Amino acid sequence: MRKTILFLLPIILSIMAVIFWRKVGDLRPAILPAKKDITNIRLSQSDFRLEIYASDITNARDLEFTTDGTLLVSSPQTGNVYTLPDRKIILSNLNRPHGLSFHDGQLFVAEETKVIRYNWDEKNKTATIDKKILDLPSGGRHFTRSMDFDSNGRLFISLGSTCDVCFETHPWIGTVIVTNKRGENPRVWSRGLRNAVFIKVDENTNELWGTEMGRDFLGDDLPPDEINILKEGHDYGWPVCYGNRVYDSKFGKKTSSYCQNTTPPSYEIPAHSAPLGLVFYHGDLLVAYHGSWNSSVPVGYKIVRLKRKNDRIVASEDFISGFVDGSRVVGRPVDIELGRDGSLYISDDKRDVVYKIKGQ
Repeated sequence: MRKTILFLLPIILSIMAVIFWRKVGDLRPAILPAKKDITNIRLSQSDFRLEIYASDITNARDLEFTTDGTLLVSSPQTGNVYTLPDRKIILSNLNRPHGLSFHDGQLFVAEETKVIRYNWDEKNKTATIDKKILDLPSGGRHFTRSMDFDSNGRLFISLGSTCDVCFETHPWIGTVIVTNKRGENPRVWSRGLRNAVFIKVDENTNELWGTEMGRDFLGDDLPPDEINILKEGHDYGWPVCYGNRVYDSKFGKKTSSYCQNTTPPSYEIPAHSAPLGLVFYHGDLLVAYHGSWNSSVPVGYKIVRLKRKNDRIVASEDFISGFVDGSRVVGRPVDIELGRDGSLYISDDKRDVVYKIKGQ
């Protein structure tokens, strides 16, 4: 009997591994340590040069420039906010700080369960608390909160879902809410968003754009991730629908007719690419694809340039690639910001660095 068990055990484990692989996908790029060199990273133009601008920033996430041009980065894992490139800690012991935004010379920081407004001293590079402007519901699966102001002083805050696919109990979860710099009269702006991790206002049109991650466990090709123009009162479908008003029969709640009253994405991205930060760049849109964990073949792990014509995306091309090399990765890009000198800054929470890209 013991010999039989010992004989069958490897077979059983192999079958379980195959089932796990098909269900979850190739986790190796997401969990293995990053490669030490950056020689695999490829830029779309030969006159661009990539360098490491700042390193040893654990879980580098949201980037934001101060009014006078100092670059800040949040680190949810450590609870810190840093200035770059010197890595000075300006805020610490926060509860998963993520979103950073400046308005009227003040710094706004979104932690998991609140938004705090700080007075900023550019000369001394210090932030002192002014007041808490808003309480937020706790996260769960998606605890990051991101923010942006529009030209009318409206503050938009994205709150990802607590789950993969479910009906949420708190009306703000799985939405983008809107308020002002004082946190007054907060309300839902757009709903049906599983995880609009990063949002960005187009300064030319005052429209709010956002990246959106689709649900997991529907195979390698479904559902698409998304780029959305987030409009007031619109429902973008989750958890009942995905993509272009496709009914999620695996979830099986409500009916397919529900999807006809939802807003389809502005642009569909290959499933599991995990789009995060976005920035408007010479009329187009640069988007960081953080990379998959729920796909049998790794996808994403790059920065893409989406060609725009007005508010439509008409073409896509790789802008920076090579972050993945088989089952190993150089890094996972998160956020993108454009500096005053035209250089691009990219955070990487896998390699714990911020890159700088500039022309020769």
